[in-house]
Amino acid sequence: MKQLKLTVLFLLIFGSVFSQTAPPADVATIEQSFKKLNVLGSVLYVAAHPDDENTRLLAYLAQEKHYRTGYLSLTRGDGGQNLIGNEQSELLGLIRTQELLAARRVDGAEQFFTRANDFGFSKGPEETLKIWDREKVLGDVVWVIRKFRPDVIICRFPTTGEGGHGHHTSSAILAQEAFTAAADPKRFPEQLEYVQPWQAKRLLWNTFNFGGANTTAEDQFKINVGVYNPITGKGYGEVAADSRSNHKTQGFGTAKQRGESYEYFKTILGDAPKTDLMDGINTAWSRVKDGGSIAATLGIIKKDFDMDVPEKSVPALVKLLGSVEKVSDTYWRTLKTKELSDLIAACAGLWFEAYTTEPAYSLGDDMNIRSQVISRYGLNISLNGLTVVQARDNKTSNFFVGPIANYELPVASKGKVIPANEIQTYNNNCITGQISQPYWLESPHPIGTYQINDETKVGNPENPDAPTMKFEFLIEGHPLTINRKLMYKYVDPAKGEIYQPVEITPPVTANIESKDYIFNTAQSQTVQVKLQSFTKTTGSISIKPIAGWKITPEKIDFTDKNKGDEWMVSFTVTPTDNQPKTSIFEAVTTVGGKSYAMGIQRIRYDHVPSITLFPPAQAKLINIGLKIAGRKIGYIAGAGDQMPEALTQIGYDVHQLTENEIMNGDLSVYDAIVTGVRAYNVNPRLVVEQPKLMAYVKNGGNLLVQYNNNNGLVTNQIGPYPFRPVNQRVVDENAKVTFLDTQNPVLNYPNKITQADFDGWIQERGLYFVSNIDPKYQTILQMNDVGEAPNNGSLIVTNYGNGRFVYTSLAFFRELPAGVPGAYRLFVNLLSKPKN
Repeated sequence: MKQLKLTVLFLLIFGSVFSQTAPPADVATIEQSFKKLNVLGSVLYVAAHPDDENTRLLAYLAQEKHYRTGYLSLTRGDGGQNLIGNEQSELLGLIRTQELLAARRVDGAEQFFTRANDFGFSKGPEETLKIWDREKVLGDVVWVIRKFRPDVIICRFPTTGEGGHGHHTSSAILAQEAFTAAADPKRFPEQLEYVQPWQAKRLLWNTFNFGGANTTAEDQFKINVGVYNPITGKGYGEVAADSRSNHKTQGFGTAKQRGESYEYFKTILGDAPKTDLMDGINTAWSRVKDGGSIAATLGIIKKDFDMDVPEKSVPALVKLLGSVEKVSDTYWRTLKTKELSDLIAACAGLWFEAYTTEPAYSLGDDMNIRSQVISRYGLNISLNGLTVVQARDNKTSNFFVGPIANYELPVASKGKVIPANEIQTYNNNCITGQISQPYWLESPHPIGTYQINDETKVGNPENPDAPTMKFEFLIEGHPLTINRKLMYKYVDPAKGEIYQPVEITPPVTANIESKDYIFNTAQSQTVQVKLQSFTKTTGSISIKPIAGWKITPEKIDFTDKNKGDEWMVSFTVTPTDNQPKTSIFEAVTTVGGKSYAMGIQRIRYDHVPSITLFPPAQAKLINIGLKIAGRKIGYIAGAGDQMPEALTQIGYDVHQLTENEIMNGDLSVYDAIVTGVRAYNVNPRLVVEQPKLMAYVKNGGNLLVQYNNNNGLVTNQIGPYPFRPVNQRVVDENAKVTFLDTQNPVLNYPNKITQADFDGWIQERGLYFVSNIDPKYQTILQMNDVGEAPNNGSLIVTNYGNGRFVYTSLAFFRELPAGVPGAYRLFVNLLSKPKN
């Protein structure tokens, strides 16, 4: 690694203080911090997915009772739906991770995860626990419990199935097993190098009344969580709504509730609470040795606190910090030292942050960092050191700056006096440590769990080793160390000051233009790759050899590329035979003797921070016998999917239809019109457009409607004849498919569909099947999960006038982007109406 470049430069910036990445320091926050500092208790809530958590209870526990409160979501919600975009699977999991973190910033709880992957809806815990690898995920739950050390554990769901989802039930089963296993040193002993066994006092089930199941009872222990907090000016029903409304991908915007609201609990293991959730648990400072004197001192400081001059409390708080730092209980010493340090900084009017001057840096390059500090009250504070803490080999980049005392800071020369209440800025460089790939996406993984390369990272919502700046102050003669996450900061003309995570990238990324390339014959196709340089570089790009394919050229060199350069390169790909096959096309860049096979993908939504990942630079080459009839497709957007891109790749001309085109245009020019997934849930204008679509069918058109949720339909008359979407699905992607109408054109034209076309499907066969099907429809397929009755509601077809109407609940929106050959063949048939 290069030697650290040290270019300490002191600048004065006059004017207003920037928006803050630092914690809030208003008087309400300080009041709440005093209360939290005096409480030594913790609660861990456990469920399966983002949005499963009870945000009202979490907010009450964290902000009213001031317990350390955490939510352990076993998955990141990868298998859910996306109502605001077309991201699926891991990409959706990244967004939902950030939605959970946004929710926690509102309700005050902390967020944790296991390695379990949300592989889609599961009808029972047997399937879930088998796919998840029960023992590994159980070990993760134990790890989180041993690190978090909750006094009480609360499950959202029971082990008996009322939660209605195999993941829900499994979360309760694993929580119950982990309650005991976490206390047993013989279980997962490899963890004991880092943590100690922990026995929670009790495990409770937070009973509920939703989804048609009321599991609450008046003889259960209950808490009124609808109380009003005059310090924050909100009741916890209001806080909960603000928190839950962050789950925007799931459409969970929630109205604020006010007034009393009870939560009910059933004891699963441990002592049952009688009057308080923490019955039998000491949550005061007397819990730790010599804690009584700390509590007494804290009480005096709080009593003397003056909100108009909070800095008067700083000397006493600093002295108290010295006592807290001597507490023998490592767990509570660490937590309370951090809480007290933040409280001292808030009372002292001490604000500080660190940010980079550019959004992205290549691995091994200099990263330009600007650190800013302001001491608003003129206390005796000096800055003794700044340390950039990075991940690679626990190395750090250290540099020292002169002390600030009573606003005296050497800027151009020693002893120059700085006027009060002005930001001090320090510029420096350090070397980037490692690529900022989300740790759970560093390696390929099976369907049920992520591959975690460093087991100590398990539980963290984000990379725990992302670059941070450690600020070392001397305040009232006492050392005070606080970390700040290193961010990139810029100003958007419309949105103002924006913070986003800094990106540490490969030197050059390679993004392949399409995810799938479909070959019908031995004819060649051109594959374009967009290269982007993040540093000044020279190198080459090549494609890994693939059996059965000829790729030219073998290598393309590039020279003297500068940071920010983007350029396209092209490779010609030709099948060497006509055998059906699927192969992986992988691009490899070589820079400075090192090889990289990464693209770059950025996900941007206003309600969460920017998300950047580096997916494999890969695409699928799929050689299948695919016939296409018709070319021009009209597409009506739904909740978000990647179907238009998939159809374009196989040669269709796909046009996104506007309302004006539907209402006033000539729809007969389209060989088929397709509605996106959940279009009849999210597009309220479809109720107005529906007569035009039915007229299109009647006049000879072909309308293909993809699945819709049974709740929230904008019209109950989706087709020309009645049917009803219901919450029925087939979640086994390998479930047997029976052809009910073998002569139907959708199974024969232009492609002959066979059982082989249902091989290789992912996640599920279909969802929200239809029932109450009018006899005028033909039911084409029949399928079911094990132990369930056959279901014929996945695909229905009818002729109407001179045209055809098709409704399908099959999960084409997953299968086509995943490059499933048979799904392409069947979907093309649904688009292709034989000529009369």
